[in-house]
Amino acid sequence: MLPLKEKDKPIVQKLLSAGCCARCILRFCCIRVQATYRRPQQVGPIRHTHTHTFAGLTVTRLPLREKGLVLDKDDIIPLKEAFKWIMQGLVSKELGGASALEVGVEFTHKETDADCHFLATVCPDCFKPAKNKQSVFTRMAVVKALEKISDVKFLRHFPCPPTQPSSCCSPQGVQCLHLSVFVAGRYNKFCRSLPQTPWLIDGERRMESSVEELIAAPVLSTFRAEGFNFSSSGREDVDVRTLGNGRPFAMELLNPHRSRLSRMEMKQLQQTINESSDKIRVRDLQIVTRDAMSRMKEGEEEKTKSYTALVWTRRPIQREDISFIGDIKELTLDQKTPLRVLHRRALAVRQRVVHSMNVHFLDPHHFHLRLKTQAGTYIKEFVHGDFGRTKPNLCELLRTDADILELDVESVDVDWPPAIPE
Repeated sequence: MLPLKEKDKPIVQKLLSAGCCARCILRFCCIRVQATYRRPQQVGPIRHTHTHTFAGLTVTRLPLREKGLVLDKDDIIPLKEAFKWIMQGLVSKELGGASALEVGVEFTHKETDADCHFLATVCPDCFKPAKNKQSVFTRMAVVKALEKISDVKFLRHFPCPPTQPSSCCSPQGVQCLHLSVFVAGRYNKFCRSLPQTPWLIDGERRMESSVEELIAAPVLSTFRAEGFNFSSSGREDVDVRTLGNGRPFAMELLNPHRSRLSRMEMKQLQQTINESSDKIRVRDLQIVTRDAMSRMKEGEEEKTKSYTALVWTRRPIQREDISFIGDIKELTLDQKTPLRVLHRRALAVRQRVVHSMNVHFLDPHHFHLRLKTQAGTYIKEFVHGDFGRTKPNLCELLRTDADILELDVESVDVDWPPAIPE
């Protein structure tokens, strides 16, 4: 069945006389069959309007001229969608299917350069000069102005429908971007003066490096990526070590010029990272999918973590004074946002669970405390109480002041990424 019917004929004739192309006629007739846009010359009343050349418009002018076409109508197929329907099949056929490479082509059209100028008079707030921009008439500025301007004002300054261009667009430039590549693994941190991410205060670096930077430098170099986003399953304080099997992490590599590495090459990359510093170690390094990365954040509140802390007490203690701690199970804490993170976290009371504890006596003022807790538990605050903001706390249980001298993360119980045999 043909998408256009006899009742559409008057509309088609009117649009043809106004200079509309075949595909715009399909849009105005609300045709949503994608295949029709690829061969519009075969459709009913417009089968003789052959249009083998695409007349393009610059991205900046496109929203303006489209508004001039669809004023007072809300059921018109967006020009961008129609263009995609036309081009996707043609490009896919020529290139042989889907690709991870994204190609952007920028066009200019001198004939319509002045179309947007009236908007600067009607909506001056939308067009403010900015650094590193050659023109104030950016796509976002034009879209913002079109949202503000009334239809009445628009019609005073711009014809509806717009005048038909007599010239084609000229290509201005081509930008090639590769879809992101995702790399995951686990890291150990052996240093008590290394932050997970760059530590900057008022724009000044406080530490010379970070876990993120030590891992990212070799990875970026190998994949020849232009940038990255780093994420992990939680984070440790700068003075806390991460031992055991390490903490899961993932990196999104932006516009990598290399997207595939063999298993041996990934192993070599892992070795390069590990040999670059004695402060960290990486294991299970592998390329993963975007969907697989979500597993790292799944069950964020339900997962468990294990710690070992060296605890100091003000009052001298004996073995029997701390032996009861090992009998405490599933202890629920009410933790008000700690003072040390209040500048970056919302004030709230969060319930967390200490699943189990055991102790190892060292001397009258020191013992090792091993804990298995719900993820998100503030261990330091559980020990010293944070001025009563965490209840109950170890100070209350021992009836003496206590604090952590050293803290290690022993395990992050997330079964991801998959382990890779050494």
